[in-house]
Amino acid sequence: MELRQLRYFVAVAEELHFGRAAERLMIVQSSVSQQLSRLERELGVVLLERSPRSVRLTEAGAAFLPAARRVLAAERRARSSVADFLTPPSVLRIGTSRGMGERLERLLVALKQRAPGLKVELTSAALGQRLRKVSEYEWDAAFLRGEVAAPEGVRQIPVWYDELVVALPADHPSARDRCVDLAELAELPLYLTNRLNNALLDDLVLTACHNAGFEPVLGPEQISIQDTLAVLGAGEPGWTVLYAPHARLLRSSRVAFLPLCTPGVLALPTVLAVRSSAMDRLQPLLEACKDVALGDAGLDEEDLGDQDRAS
Repeated sequence: MELRQLRYFVAVAEELHFGRAAERLMIVQSSVSQQLSRLERELGVVLLERSPRSVRLTEAGAAFLPAARRVLAAERRARSSVADFLTPPSVLRIGTSRGMGERLERLLVALKQRAPGLKVELTSAALGQRLRKVSEYEWDAAFLRGEVAAPEGVRQIPVWYDELVVALPADHPSARDRCVDLAELAELPLYLTNRLNNALLDDLVLTACHNAGFEPVLGPEQISIQDTLAVLGAGEPGWTVLYAPHARLLRSSRVAFLPLCTPGVLALPTVLAVRSSAMDRLQPLLEACKDVALGDAGLDEEDLGDQDRAS
């Protein structure tokens, strides 16, 4: 019996869906199925009843689930007992989120001011991996967009809100305005990333469009924001959204970045995922996040549109 088999079993038991469990574990679905079949053969019982439409725990699976969770909890406790020996107190390992823009630079400056001797190691990974790495003591903290289901012992602390801005071709009539109403974009294709990459953002945008009185026409799936901006900059009709801090780094004479005329309609909280047991150690980081949030008050989103029209 392997720990990964227990992780896979617990994920499927909680999701009751092999596909969702695989997404949560950030692995392919076939690996989940193969490892659980091996686990069942080793135990000599069927843990899950599978059908084309549903997955459910057998009586044996329901009895095994609490024991599997206890084993995984014991593993986490064992890791935590040596965590301080693996990472010197002067090093913080932080997972970053896409689109943080100049906020990340400001955060590092504020952190250096508050803890001059602290070394920071930045790493990027998919959402599920960020939570897992924090939970399993590989990272000290990780930035996420929006609060999501997190492993036991992981706390999510809101640190600031990120407004999204609209990107559209610079020659579109709305690009000359100081802000844009979503309803003005109803006839244009909307470029969004694959839902698996950022379900919260996709849901936020689609809900905002629905509340504005239209269902957007979806354009081709967005591979990367840079590719989408290149398409829009070439004059292809359409629009997309991106975080305002990221937009400030991508100024272009061919693409206009505009805030919505109604602030707060497109905004997601950025949260810091940390282990509850590490709060004291992370105090300088939390204070630096507060410094960044306070500094945001001096950044008027309307300035973004003014800068881009002047470029």
